Amino acid sequence: MYCELFGVGVHTSFSRKLASEFLGTLFLLTIVVGSGIMGERAAAGNDGIALMANSIATGCGLIVLIWIFGPLSGAHFNPVVTMISYLQGHHSKKESALYILTQIVAAICGVLVAHIMFNEDLVTFSSKSRAGFPLMFSEFVAAFGLIMVIRGLNKNHNDKIPFAVGAYITAAYWFTSSTSFANPAVTIARALTNTFSGIAYNNVLGFILAQVLGALAAELTFRWFLKELK
Repeated sequence: MYCELFGVGVHTSFSRKLASEFLGTLFLLTIVVGSGIMGERAAAGNDGIALMANSIATGCGLIVLIWIFGPLSGAHFNPVVTMISYLQGHHSKKESALYILTQIVAAICGVLVAHIMFNEDLVTFSSKSRAGFPLMFSEFVAAFGLIMVIRGLNKNHNDKIPFAVGAYITAAYWFTSSTSFANPAVTIARALTNTFSGIAYNNVLGFILAQVLGALAAELTFRWFLKELK
C-alpha cells in the first residue's frame, strides 16, 4: 500500500525490499512488546498507565519506521497491507508471499529482541485470553480502519500517511476492546510473549480471520468510494 506513495521499486532491488520489511517489522514488534513490558513494570499494576505507554510508543515508533522504510519497501510491516497491495496489482503472488513470510519471521524476532533486553525468557507462550465475539469484531473494525486510513489518504494526502497511521493505531489501542492488533504477523508474534501485550495462541486464528475480513471490506468499500475520482 505505501509502495506507490513513496516510489518504491524504482531503484530498490527486491532483496533490499525484503531486508527493509524485515528490519522495520522487527523494530515494530520490539517497540510493541518492549514498551508493553516497560509500561507494565512502571505502572505498578495500573493497566491504564501501561496501555498509555504501550500505545504512545507504538504510534510514535510506527511513524518513524514508515518514514525510514517507506521509500525502500513500502513499509507494509503487515500481511493485510501486503494483501491489499497485491489486490491492487503492486506485487506478484510470489513477491507478496515472500513479504508476508518475512514479516512473520521478523515479528517473531522482534519479540525475542524485546525479551532479551528486559531479561525475560526467550519464548514465553502467552496465557492472556483474548476470546469472544466482541474482541473478534474489534479486530475487524481495527483492520478496516487501518486500510481506510491508507486508502482514504492515498489520492491527495499521501505525504500524511505516516502520521495518520501512527495516530490511528494509537487511538485504536483505546477505542477497540482488542487493543487493535490489526496485523496477522503481530498477532502471531504476540502469542510468544507472556507479558502485557501477549495473546493466547488459541485466540490467534480468530484475530487473523477478523483482520483479513476487515481489510477486504475496507478495500471493497474504498474502491467504490474512489471509483469516480480522477
